[in-house]
Amino acid sequence: MRDFRFSFNIFGFESRDALLDRCRLGESAGYDTVFAADHLGAPAPFPLLVAVADATRLRVGTLVLNAPFWNAALLAREIATTDVLTDGRLDIGLGAGHMKWEFDAAGIEWKALGGRVEQLSDMVDGLRTFFTADLDELPEGRALPRPLQRRGFGGSGPPLIIGGTGDRVLRIAAAHADIVGLAGAFQIPGRPPGTFRLATADETAERIRFVRAHAGARAEDIEWHLLVQMVVETDDRRAAANEIADQLGGTMTVDDVLDTPYVLVGTVAEMAAQLRRHRERYGFSYITVHEPYLELFAPVIRQLREQS
Repeated sequence: MRDFRFSFNIFGFESRDALLDRCRLGESAGYDTVFAADHLGAPAPFPLLVAVADATRLRVGTLVLNAPFWNAALLAREIATTDVLTDGRLDIGLGAGHMKWEFDAAGIEWKALGGRVEQLSDMVDGLRTFFTADLDELPEGRALPRPLQRRGFGGSGPPLIIGGTGDRVLRIAAAHADIVGLAGAFQIPGRPPGTFRLATADETAERIRFVRAHAGARAEDIEWHLLVQMVVETDDRRAAANEIADQLGGTMTVDDVLDTPYVLVGTVAEMAAQLRRHRERYGFSYITVHEPYLELFAPVIRQLREQS
């Protein structure tokens, strides 16, 4: 059973000092990694990660890059350069994209899911090629930057995170990812792209069985990543879960809310116990909370570390 690792993501920042102060707070609270997203309206991920790595000892990563936004050659350059500038502390998360409005606003073709999954698969292969290949057309005296790490992409780059819920994305994760992430978000049929419901405990267990079956011999090497969507500290778990179920528009029962790994609800001790159960049942050891929960979740980190 793997030791826990803890991380938070950054949605935005008001200034450089505010960003770095927040990340230093996370470091002092016991977090291991800070993640940047890849959404329009959010900061550009790679400059943010370099700044954070320069000011802290945290690992940094993307959670996740929208593969259809990028060209493989240019993204390989970004990744390799960032891995060097962060002293080999970079994790790379890749996804197929799910917010149609971002594609429309950026003037990028929005393909059906099958097309975006194909773009994700091609990106994984393309990055591996550019991390390993020597390009004859480079001018004399020029060289491609190479990642410092040799853990992901077939031993040629940083650790690779692939997250998703559907069969097609999870097959790619099973074949290539060092870290498989489950955000627990299912598209609601008939609703606009990006309208989600949370997965139940049983749905999560089924998705993990699916990945493990397709990963074959490499299944035991996978690190499992959990993106926690809500953290609610309370002395009355059921009452709080009832309120959350209402907020979720009736897509989950109260018992579903109490059982799903994507919602942590209860006292610090109860939330720590939830995560220990989730690690035992699913394998989740790499835990990410959204940045607004950074301070609220910190005592849970302390309790888990003290009891490990």
